[in-house]
Amino acid sequence: MARVWRVRRSPSAMPAWLAVVFYAALVTWAVVVLFPLYWILVTSFKLPIHVYAGPVYLPFVDFMPSLHAWRYIFVDLRNDTLRPFENTVVVALVSSTLAIVLGTGAGYGLLRFHYRPRLSAILLFAATAVLVIAALAERVNGLAAIGGGALLFLLVRAVLGRRGRTVGNDDIAFWMISQRMLPPVAVVIPIYVMFQRLSLLDTRAALIITYTAVNLPIVVWLMRDYFRNISLELEESAAIDGASPYRIFWSIVLPLATPGLAATFLLVLVFSWNEYLFALFLTSANAQTLPLSIAAQNATRGPMWWYMSVLILIMITPVIAMAIALERYIAKGLLVGALKG
Repeated sequence: MARVWRVRRSPSAMPAWLAVVFYAALVTWAVVVLFPLYWILVTSFKLPIHVYAGPVYLPFVDFMPSLHAWRYIFVDLRNDTLRPFENTVVVALVSSTLAIVLGTGAGYGLLRFHYRPRLSAILLFAATAVLVIAALAERVNGLAAIGGGALLFLLVRAVLGRRGRTVGNDDIAFWMISQRMLPPVAVVIPIYVMFQRLSLLDTRAALIITYTAVNLPIVVWLMRDYFRNISLELEESAAIDGASPYRIFWSIVLPLATPGLAATFLLVLVFSWNEYLFALFLTSANAQTLPLSIAAQNATRGPMWWYMSVLILIMITPVIAMAIALERYIAKGLLVGALKG
């Protein structure tokens, strides 16, 4: 009965006056959403006198368009514009790709394979990693790190033993997503000190490593939920036919997960593209990204809206173009988990 009601109330069957109201509301909302983009585009072709004279909306009617701001950004400030843009593109694409590659495998593994590591083993691994990083950063002597690791191993074995508490897949997944609950400002100083000791400050590598680590939990969580909607019977049938787990993953699961991969990739790309706090602490000149460049120019030259409009357009256009290119995949990927059965 409910299905019949929905069919009768479909847009093609509704009264003409009601369809006019709906489409008028949609057009009004589209104008409200798109008007800021139009305003930025129009402002980028204005001279300072047109900006300060008051709101003018229509080129060739209210004012004559000018390429003054575009020439200033791409000719006079060429190095100050192209280098941050190149850094942003490289860092965002590489970090998003690494996060997708690592997070997709981790999400699938947490869903299809059952892990029961002992808590003692996890604590031992974490402590060993801390000792290794400290040794690399020359905070402790290498022999002291080895001796401390051996003593720590004996202590963990003695306290927790072989039958210590185990950790399951859900515990691991929750621990990973809990990393996103921690405010970035709480960890930015330790990250800064770590890269300073490793001589990686003001490099793209520092930003790529940081962005990958920050976005990895999101990829794991989203792809894990998306893989849950893929029929397990398909994988079982392939396994019966002799396919290995790697062949099942590459030939069956990944093609079916393309919409989820596209939506997740665009999400983490936007996060990396717009990130400001880590870039502020970890870079100064060579690896400066576009958000920092916009903020720096605004602080040094004041609110020159015609120049800011050009920089904003440079920043948002690639993301919008990628979203349009991946639209058909994103529309499916955003519905992950929305339909069951």
